Parts: sequence; structure tokens; C-alpha cells
Amino acid sequence: MKNKVALFLALMFAANISHAELKIGFVNVPKVLEKAPQATKAKDRLEKEFAPRDKQLVAQQQEIAKLEEKFNKDASVMGDSAKRKLEAEIIGKKREAMRAQKDFSEDFNLRRNEELGKLQQRIIAAIKELAKEEGFDLLLTDGVIYSNDEIDVTARVQNKLAKSAD
Repeated sequence: MKNKVALFLALMFAANISHAELKIGFVNVPKVLEKAPQATKAKDRLEKEFAPRDKQLVAQQQEIAKLEEKFNKDASVMGDSAKRKLEAEIIGKKREAMRAQKDFSEDFNLRRNEELGKLQQRIIAAIKELAKEEGFDLLLTDGVIYSNDEIDVTARVQNKLAKSAD
């Protein structure tokens, strides 16, 4: 009996909703991310923050290249001891450079993910704000196979982000 009552109530509820006019929209989040002014600013911050370390990595690679060039040029006139010493120095510098590159990549990825997380939160806030302001019942994002251009509110979300750019 309880199941029949629940089914009846569910059908009544569904019937009431089907008569109501729903306002549905779609947001292309990757497109918003691509064009958000905050994304450009985050990219600039990351480049500025990591530029000194990047220059240091380039300098390390140049130093290794010079040592290898010296080794290739002078190996035939060097003694065995000097050759081994220079080879060991090159190997040590390569290890240091690989470690530094790995640390750089890990640190950069962590910071990039932090910046991306902040931007995604701002985008979600802008989407929710737009939905409330314009009276949407449902806004969809990823996983949409087709959307009519009339329900695509991506440009309006982009405008909202542009207005709130730092």
C-alpha cells in the first residue's frame, strides 16, 4: 500500500513539473577557462614566479654542454685521471640538473593546480550567480552531447568573469 501511495505522489509531482516551464542552459567550461582574464593573470603569475628557476635550469644545461664540449675536444690530450675526473663532474652535474628539473616540474604542477582550482571556484560562483540572476532552473556543463545555441550561456559567464577580473 505504501508503495502505491509513493508511486501516486511521484506521478503527481512529475505531472506538476511537466506543466511548469523550465529554463535550462548550458555552459562550455573549457571555453570559459580558455578565455577568462583570470586565467591569463594566473599564467603570468606562474611565469613570473618560476622564471628565475627556469633560468637556473637553462644555465645548468649550458654548463653541462660546455663541459661535454671540453671533454670531446680535449679527451685525446688529457690524462686518464683528468678524463675520469671530468667525466665524473659531467655525470654529477647531469644528476643535479635532472633532480632540479624534476623538482621544478613538481613545484610548477602544484602551483598550476592551485591556480586552476581557484579559477574553477570563481567560474562555478559566476555560473551560480548567473543562474540565480537569470532564473535558470538547470545549468549543465560537461557531458553534454548536444546543446542548442539558444540555451548556451557560456558567453554570459565569460562576461561576468571579465567584469570581476582582478
